[in-house]
Amino acid sequence: MQALRQEILPPSGVEFAACLKLTPSTQPVDPESLRDSVGRALFNVVVARSNLLRVFEVREEPAPISTQKEDERERRASVRKGTEAVEGEVEMDTSGEGFVNMGSAKSAGQNGIVHSPTVTRFYLIREHRLHGIVTGIEGVRIVTSLEDQLDRLLVSFKDAKIALLEWSDAVHDLITVSIHTYERAPQLMSMDTPLFRSELRADPLSRCAALSLPKDSLAILPFYQSQAELDLMEQESSQAKDVPYSPSFILELAVEVDERIRNVMDFVFLPGFNNPTIAVLFQHQQTWTGRLKEYKDTVSLFIFTLDLISRNYPVITAVEGLPYDCFSITPCSTALGGVAVLACNSIIYVDQSSRKVSLPVNGWPPRLSDMAMPTLTPQEQERELQLEGSHFAFVDDRTLFVILKDGTVYPVEIVVDGKTVSRLSMAAPVARTTIPALVRRAQEDHLFIGSMVGPSVLLRTARVEEELADEERRSPVDSMELDDEDDLYGTSAVTEQPSMNGTMNGIGTVSNKRTVVQLSLCDSIPAYGPIADMTFHWPRMGYIDRYVPELVAATGSGQLGGFTLFQRDLPARIKRKLHAIGGGRGMWSLPVRQAVKVNGSTYERPANPFHPENDSVIISTDANPSPGLSRIASRSAQSDITITTRIPGTTIGAAPFFQGTAILQVMINVTNVIRVLEPDGTERQIIKDWDGNVPRPKIRFCSISDPFVLIIRDDDSIGLFIGETERGKIRRKDMSPMGEKTSKYLAGSFFTDSSGVLQSYLNTEAPEGENVTSTLQAAMNAGNKSQWLILCRPQGVVEIWTLPKLSLVFSTTQLATLEPVFSDSYDPPAPSLPLDPPRKPQELDVEQILIAPLGESSPRPHLIVFLRSGLLALYEALPTPPPADPLPPSRTSTLLIKFVKVVSRAFDIQHIEEVEKSVLAEQKRISRLLIPFVTSPAPNQTFSGVFFTGDRPCWILSTDKGGVKVFPSGHSVVHAFTASSVWESKGDFLLYSEEGPGLLEWMPDIQLDGHLPSRSISRPRSYTHVVYDPSTSLIVAASSLQSKFASYDEDGNVVWEPDAVLRWMGGSITLSSVREEKLIRSLRYEFAPNEFVTCLDSVTLESMSTESGTKDFVAVGTTINRGEDLAVKGAVYIFEVVEVVADRTGPKAPHRWYKLKLHCREDAKGPVTALCGMDGYLVSSMGQKVFVRAFDLDERLVGVAFLDVGIYVTSLRAMKNLLVIGDTVKSIWFVAFQEDPFKLVVLAKDPSYVCITCADLFFADGRVSLVTGDEEGIVRMYEYDPNDPESKNGQQLLCRSEFNGQTEYRSSVLVARRKGADADIPQARLICGSIDGTLSSLTYIDENTSKTLHLLQGQLTRNVQHAFRIVPNDFVSRPLSKGILDGNLLATFEDLPITRQHEVTRQIGTERATVLKDWLALTGAW
Repeated sequence: MQALRQEILPPSGVEFAACLKLTPSTQPVDPESLRDSVGRALFNVVVARSNLLRVFEVREEPAPISTQKEDERERRASVRKGTEAVEGEVEMDTSGEGFVNMGSAKSAGQNGIVHSPTVTRFYLIREHRLHGIVTGIEGVRIVTSLEDQLDRLLVSFKDAKIALLEWSDAVHDLITVSIHTYERAPQLMSMDTPLFRSELRADPLSRCAALSLPKDSLAILPFYQSQAELDLMEQESSQAKDVPYSPSFILELAVEVDERIRNVMDFVFLPGFNNPTIAVLFQHQQTWTGRLKEYKDTVSLFIFTLDLISRNYPVITAVEGLPYDCFSITPCSTALGGVAVLACNSIIYVDQSSRKVSLPVNGWPPRLSDMAMPTLTPQEQERELQLEGSHFAFVDDRTLFVILKDGTVYPVEIVVDGKTVSRLSMAAPVARTTIPALVRRAQEDHLFIGSMVGPSVLLRTARVEEELADEERRSPVDSMELDDEDDLYGTSAVTEQPSMNGTMNGIGTVSNKRTVVQLSLCDSIPAYGPIADMTFHWPRMGYIDRYVPELVAATGSGQLGGFTLFQRDLPARIKRKLHAIGGGRGMWSLPVRQAVKVNGSTYERPANPFHPENDSVIISTDANPSPGLSRIASRSAQSDITITTRIPGTTIGAAPFFQGTAILQVMINVTNVIRVLEPDGTERQIIKDWDGNVPRPKIRFCSISDPFVLIIRDDDSIGLFIGETERGKIRRKDMSPMGEKTSKYLAGSFFTDSSGVLQSYLNTEAPEGENVTSTLQAAMNAGNKSQWLILCRPQGVVEIWTLPKLSLVFSTTQLATLEPVFSDSYDPPAPSLPLDPPRKPQELDVEQILIAPLGESSPRPHLIVFLRSGLLALYEALPTPPPADPLPPSRTSTLLIKFVKVVSRAFDIQHIEEVEKSVLAEQKRISRLLIPFVTSPAPNQTFSGVFFTGDRPCWILSTDKGGVKVFPSGHSVVHAFTASSVWESKGDFLLYSEEGPGLLEWMPDIQLDGHLPSRSISRPRSYTHVVYDPSTSLIVAASSLQSKFASYDEDGNVVWEPDAVLRWMGGSITLSSVREEKLIRSLRYEFAPNEFVTCLDSVTLESMSTESGTKDFVAVGTTINRGEDLAVKGAVYIFEVVEVVADRTGPKAPHRWYKLKLHCREDAKGPVTALCGMDGYLVSSMGQKVFVRAFDLDERLVGVAFLDVGIYVTSLRAMKNLLVIGDTVKSIWFVAFQEDPFKLVVLAKDPSYVCITCADLFFADGRVSLVTGDEEGIVRMYEYDPNDPESKNGQQLLCRSEFNGQTEYRSSVLVARRKGADADIPQARLICGSIDGTLSSLTYIDENTSKTLHLLQGQLTRNVQHAFRIVPNDFVSRPLSKGILDGNLLATFEDLPITRQHEVTRQIGTERATVLKDWLALTGAW
């Protein structure tokens, strides 16, 4: 059996990060040019998790103008005079605080200069899915950095590889400088430490980098730092000039440095030394808590230098006797020197003279270590902190921030007495942030905290002065435990005080103030973290009689725990049906305002540019009855739709005109007509599109951008019109600069650029330069907006023309083949093709082309092109420097931009060849249009996007931290679309789908940064299991809690409690209604403090209480931990979700109320680690046994069969009477259950020893396979074939294929996949959730498609340039039978240019269209 594995969602969270200046935009700019810009880039943040690497740009921008201010101003209009807030005041919360003056809150710099408020945001600029696991990221500088002043990126991988990367502005991406591999080193060839984790470190002066290897070794990669070093090496090698590094080598610490260096725990480079200097933390004699009487202080810290020329490594500092629980070190600044060591119970400072200064954070250090401890104050003695999982970083020379595993930030000050550190002082916590995985200091005033279980945050550090007496008034940590996710990142309790620099009236005074560091949140990178478990449920998302599958995943951890809900399509709901307006051929919602007449002259009413007016007119059109019908409608006082005008004919396009005081309508009423309408629908002007007395061919497309109108006819000819604001009418525009009148164009549109990206560069040698604006409309928009016209000729030439004067500024032929990057070719206007013979449509013809802004906070222009073959490509417009060579004389100017492909999608489009243009064919025609829109689904949130109509409708959106995404809309077909604010909501859309016309809005709180639309339900706890109860449509979830440790006897009585803080895991299960998006607190079942849930499932068991004889129950398996002296026990619980009478007393009382009813609890002698339902029976594991039980009389479990299995059962899956058992040691067992007599029969098992984390049955086309995943991320497919001689008469399962999935998964869901609507028997599709947040799928492939895609995969592996030059040889199926294909690798075929697609498919003897069709049939989330 063959299958395709593809990633639906990449890993979530941040495990590694580097803050550096990577892109040219981070370089200092001229202050004069910065004055007119909208922001500046501060630095880059490169983050990675597993195989996902992302490059962000941190940009400082002016604070946006909030739309709430305008809404507040309108609200105050109804407030009684004298009670409103005065200028400079804002309203506080509703708790009675009243108003507070914000005049003193303005940002003031030095010398009292007031600066405009700014915000700091993340912007995603590149994302890569790699064929390897990232284990480290560092920023370095090489010789070429002296020229461009940019950093280079160093990335290490799990298979002991290091990639040196740099940013290429030509391709707007990272390119590989070199690859260094150590996978054949002796340390890796004989690896006996499977838990080894490599670390990458770089010297502060970029003299070298080091990668830790097994066997206590380091791979050293030296870099050249000056041109003198290169000139010296150039005499020895002719190629040294292009190589920025010298040969790397492996340093064995125990052999070449000191024989005592064993079991390395951490190492760092120290600043301030002439040669690279390394501090290494190691444990020569390993110990643990039970051996502290024999070996206690076993950790040592050695500091040695690297002489890269003579290869000498002298030890300059050796410190022994550190506590055994030390685990991390960080270097101090050069002003202080030394190293800070982080232990589980203390913080230690070690200077270069081997002097140690310790700071205990709880009562354990005196018991665990003989190291001298300082005298603590009574308040410090009461401190009980746990530093396991914490991280720390310096924010200045003497202030260290320690971030605990719950996100609490504690400042630690290094107190210096002269030149010697006297003590360490820890103050009260200043903030609570995300759960940390790393901490990086960026520049001098920013701190980046990455998290693997939740959002990663960027904090700003500010130094302020405070009174010393405020130290006692700091709020305790308990007061900062906030439930709301927005309040997780609280700032310091210290408030800023005005400072007079120690003087008052010119007389020096003694100040009782000190400088402290405060934290404030700048921005965050969203993430949901690991997927602990997942299930599907079917909510009703606003569609008519349609329930949409939604994946509910238990994600996050601790305070960042909760549920994440994923949907395949962008969820939206219908607010109302609007059958009266029709709109099967198009809908337009327009903001039109009445003009003001004064003394016979017409003036437009002034409008607020920061608060756009709502739409007031809706124009809709239908093709039936012939020749069509158009309607003009508006909203009545009762919020109903009132149709004011009906016009025969089909409208092609409509838009507001003359600054929104008129309507321009392009329509077909027997002939082509361009009409100018008054706001009330009356006709002001009409122009018939005739050639003399002969009507021209029908208009098939139009583009309107005040004051220009473009029409494209069926014969590919165009017409251009311009409006005269003074007269309020339109006229034809001269198109002679564009060529002869017979010029043909396939597609075109206008674009109004308000971002300033599109800048033209004049040719000074041309006979005439660019003329000034010649229309009143252009003069009014000059300085903030520019208008452009983009056209595509039949031969594939794309041209951009200036407006109002038609001057060619951009021309290219590379868009026709969808090249990754293209810019202006400086060609003159392309000649027209001969008219005879007539040209027929071709597959690669451009059907739609559009330049539209995409984005969230700062929309940027994007070029969107749709080909007739079904290919959709999106390009981002990026500025380029002026050309070095002069422009050709035929061009007066050029556009200083380039287009970089960011997204490429293929759609399976079926074209019906029409022999004749009949009325019936016109009514059945599906129009595929790219319609730009702007929506505001929530306050202070605005998206600029594009909707793609037709039979593959989708939303094209771009977010700040997620980049450009294409989301399906969930409809079968969409005929018309427009954004509408007629009902005074900026988040509404009018859409005509297969269900008719309706008013639509997105579901609230939708997150669009990921590859699937999602919603988050935050809960301050970790959920480990989640199941769906089909009888009540509720979610049952199990959570883990921290409880105080205690030791029990055989009877369950407490016999000992510790005198210090010790905790262990407890558990509970909870009912949750995802539709209400809130947890029903009263429906929680709490287990014992030492009992936690290990498995949870919804099972169908036999029951006498129903007519069918079966009922759905919730089965729970638990583990009871009684301490080290007694064996672990377990229990099995059977619950039923029952409906009870709801409490209707409250104002928000629910209509229905449910409760968990406990039917049965059965104790087990061992932990119950897995369970499932099978043919009305309950199958559960207990230690090394598997039991089959019947549920007798809905009150007790009766055992009917059992089986002795492996060591520890991790997975149980059943299908009919077949059972798959996964074990942590003895791999997988295939078992059958028989009822007469009751018996479990082992059919076959895997003889190898593999740690199975999840096992499933996978079936399709009458065949079945067993799919397993292990702790290394290897996916295996087994088959049961007794006829195969290798199976030894069916006793052994045959492993048919292995695939390196790169990450471990512990939860899976089997869903049905139907190839067609008439398919009776579905195929299986396996959805897997990984511990790093990856969501992947396994899809069955038939044999013919598998052969084609297997050949394609081989071609892509060998002939396509992969990211960072990491070839995916080690991450595809083993050559057993190549049963599993790599979806990530095959997905790159869509992104290739069309010419490369032809080359690749020609080598395997197939067609490009055939491969794309086979690939599209397999893609999709579920």
